[in-house]
Amino acid sequence: MINESIDSGKRFDWGRVSELYAKFRDIYPEEFYRRITDLGLCTKGQTVLDLGTGTGVLPRNLYEHGASFTGADISENQIDQARRLTEEAGMDIKYIVASAEEVDFPEESFDVVTACQCFMYFDRAVVLPKIRKMLKDGGHFCILQMSWLPGESQIAANTEKLVLKHNPAWTGGGMTRYTLKSTEWFSEFFDLANDITFDLPVVFTRESWHGRIKACRGIGASSLTEDEIAAFENEHIDYLSGLPESFEIIHYVSIWNLRKRN
Repeated sequence: MINESIDSGKRFDWGRVSELYAKFRDIYPEEFYRRITDLGLCTKGQTVLDLGTGTGVLPRNLYEHGASFTGADISENQIDQARRLTEEAGMDIKYIVASAEEVDFPEESFDVVTACQCFMYFDRAVVLPKIRKMLKDGGHFCILQMSWLPGESQIAANTEKLVLKHNPAWTGGGMTRYTLKSTEWFSEFFDLANDITFDLPVVFTRESWHGRIKACRGIGASSLTEDEIAAFENEHIDYLSGLPESFEIIHYVSIWNLRKRN
């Protein structure tokens, strides 16, 4: 995938790190999922389409609440891992290989469409009217994001410095708390039902934090060579060796719950 506004237009591919992603990116605490279901989303009797599903993290963790899920992702490797993990868990979730722009279901197919940690990659002009079409009357489009805050964690800040040392083009760092500044970009198709933001501590071990970073867009999913990735790994592991075995990193969560405009 290439996006001129991300990483200076350098190519990135989540399929390069699908196995790592499956192991280290399923990190959302229970409160994250509870906030979704508290909004009445992804619950029993609903049909849900999860765009940019990756390894099926959202559908698998919300499966117990009874919704019928379909996950879509542009990467075949990601979908392969999603199917493997879903089968191992004995769950019934459908998956398709398709970008958000390519997904095409009949009108009013879903009660809910979700996009977790991926909406920034979508072409809004294509995706928003398509999602509105696929949603039933009164349906919801839920955009979710959870990002670590380097200003609140020296570990995250030091890790970002190492990522940038080895991949100066990476633009995924430096996150701060933010608010929804405008509704104009979606107001033709949706009304804002909820705008929720909160801090959430996420617990990592040295291994799981290293894996989380290696499976990010700045390292494993980037266009870095194997030697360049190995050089980062060596420095990062050396840095982590001086830290406690486990630690918390504060993340910032935003949930934009948009209701279909009729």
